[in-house]
Amino acid sequence: MSTVEKINVHVQQLPESFQIEVLNFVEFLTSKLNDKDSRQAEVLWSQFSIAQAMRGLEDENVPAYDESDLKEKWR
Repeated sequence: MSTVEKINVHVQQLPESFQIEVLNFVEFLTSKLNDKDSRQAEVLWSQFSIAQAMRGLEDENVPAYDESDLKEKWR
């Protein structure tokens, strides 16, 4: 017997008020899974965006700065 079938057998034995609670919990788990997928896609998109924005910057000639370039020193 599959897991879904086992769950179904148990849920059918519950009163309707508990079945509603089980349904709410299943919907919560589904939304949690969807949120995780959405966050993962968002992270991948952010990484891609940053990579595109930074593309070519490593080849630019950037002057090296040191303490002598500071007008004011913090102590």
